[in-house]
Amino acid sequence: MAKICEICSKGAIPGVKYKRRGMIKRKGGAGSKIVGKTLRRFLPNLQRVKINLKGTIQRVKVCTSCIQAGKIVKA
Repeated sequence: MAKICEICSKGAIPGVKYKRRGMIKRKGGAGSKIVGKTLRRFLPNLQRVKINLKGTIQRVKVCTSCIQAGKIVKA
């Protein structure tokens, strides 16, 4: 199984991780500068839970936002 929610099909989204150098202004510095950018992936918070899906009990990966919203019925 991939890192995708079975209910809402939420998956990984691309993002950027910034490398900073220098002291920030509110601490008395001249300000922090971005000196490097690296591509990364933001993954959803998936949990393996037993759910009642169409009358059968299955173990699937579901994101925590679907669990909290009550979109699933736990077995």
